[in-house]
Amino acid sequence: MEDRWRSVDEIGEYLGIKRDTVYKWIREKGMPAHKVGRLWKFKKDEVDGWVRKGSAESSGDIN
Repeated sequence: MEDRWRSVDEIGEYLGIKRDTVYKWIREKGMPAHKVGRLWKFKKDEVDGWVRKGSAESSGDIN
């Protein structure tokens, strides 16, 4: 099983959202992300669990 860190662009592409939305979800919705220096990195399984819990839900956020 592949368990590598993903970038903002990769996780946005995976979820089908823009990078601005990724940053907004980190800031406003507690999207699981880890700061490495100046960069945000993500574990796919953590993001999948967060989405399954319904944490990404709200009106009109996906773009």
